[in-house]
Amino acid sequence: MMQEPPQLLKHRLFYQGRKFSFEVNRYRLPNQVEGDWECVRHPGGALAVPITLEGKLILLRQYRFATQGRILEFPAGTVEPNEEPFDTIQREIEEETGYRAQKWQKLGQFFLAPGYSDEIIYSFLAQDLVPLDAPPSQDADEDIETVFMTPQEFEQAILAGQPIDAKSIASFVLAKPFLLASQ
Repeated sequence: MMQEPPQLLKHRLFYQGRKFSFEVNRYRLPNQVEGDWECVRHPGGALAVPITLEGKLILLRQYRFATQGRILEFPAGTVEPNEEPFDTIQREIEEETGYRAQKWQKLGQFFLAPGYSDEIIYSFLAQDLVPLDAPPSQDADEDIETVFMTPQEFEQAILAGQPIDAKSIASFVLAKPFLLASQ
């Protein structure tokens, strides 16, 4: 992605967590304005829009503590150090759905919340899914229910205002031309 970095005048790290850090830094922007800006630094995430041979999307209804409830989302995970996003999503789709994709298509990448974070989501279409004989166990902190929906049902859920995360909605939009072509 095209970058135009600001001039760093003062660096301050406030928190280093398992998956991200939080900084407040003093910058001089390209337009010469100076100020303090907060940023969540994140290694990025990979997401799959999985579709079965029967034309059903595999989604997860996952409990998220930040929202204090369950939201509908596609399988996704944090890119680990020295890991490619494609390797991340191949691992995550198996862990979270119990399926393996035989065919992959890169859909694109996008910033998730550029007003306060540098997190990039790498989005993929996962097709020709086969169930695993012995799915790996989920992470202990994951509370997930697998949900099968047609693309039309998922679109209706979005339009009805069901709790669905933005990365899933954006990836669905990117996948839609491929989903229509396979019908």
